[in-house]
Amino acid sequence: MLAHSKPVFIDPTTDEGFKRLFGDKINLINFLNIIFRGRKTITDLTYRDTERIGATEEIGKVIFDLVVQIRTGEEIIIEMQTSTQTNLKQRMLYYASKVISDTAPKGNRKAWGYAIPEVYTIVLMDGFHMPGGDHKTYFHDTCLCNRDSGQIFYEGLGFIYLEIINFVKSEAEVEDELDKVFFMLKNMSTLKTLPRIMNSTVFQRFFQLASYAKLTKEERTMYDISLKRKWDAEAVRMYQQEQVEGLEKQLKEAKKAAKRVSITAKAEGKAEGLAEGEYKKAIETALKLREMSLSLEQIAEATGLTINEIKKLK
Repeated sequence: MLAHSKPVFIDPTTDEGFKRLFGDKINLINFLNIIFRGRKTITDLTYRDTERIGATEEIGKVIFDLVVQIRTGEEIIIEMQTSTQTNLKQRMLYYASKVISDTAPKGNRKAWGYAIPEVYTIVLMDGFHMPGGDHKTYFHDTCLCNRDSGQIFYEGLGFIYLEIINFVKSEAEVEDELDKVFFMLKNMSTLKTLPRIMNSTVFQRFFQLASYAKLTKEERTMYDISLKRKWDAEAVRMYQQEQVEGLEKQLKEAKKAAKRVSITAKAEGKAEGLAEGEYKKAIETALKLREMSLSLEQIAEATGLTINEIKKLK
């Protein structure tokens, strides 16, 4: 595998690893039952469209589109995927909304009565943080709720994010089945043997399918390509992050310098001209950050501009 030694287990967060492990029906049912934490008990599922690759601009991404049967006899729809950082929350909301709208009949909606199914979007976030997150929480289980009381307003639209980068527990610190899932996702590709804490039928099946030695020659080639694609994406992401951090550092230093100069300028009656110059610098920085796909909130925080000012920039 390129300049690297062959692994014992594949990386489940690559496209090929994701397809191999979660394209297995039993594995996926076990995984879903763990992350729903008893709220739903899944008994069966159907892959509606297992490889919608390139359906969006995210070429190479794999989305599992599932119809899931739960113990009560109801059916729910789940979209599960790995994801890039760009506009994460907005894209997931778009996908979920599209799934809901696609269930609507072409006509006679009054008779239909808007009987929409429950829809859940599940995302494996690898290598980046949740926008606006605290860098500590690694499991996000989100639904529509009352902003003031926290009481659930609507249960049937859910977003479950697995922020793998925030999971830092060692094997000895793993507490429950959910922790085991995170430990597996984060560490599988670097492990040499099945961890003692995962010596159960559920996790044994995952690791058996993840064995690199059991891949066919064609499967190894596809996996290696998928892994290189992940490394390349990570290199780009790290470069962008360095650029953003560099710009933010420059901006902080510029703000400090501007504050010092402003005091002197006011005494000399030149504050207005300097303020205009600093505003132009803030606009230039905002344009650069927007090209790097940062959110409006992040750009506003970094530059001191308002969100409305940033929206008007061209």
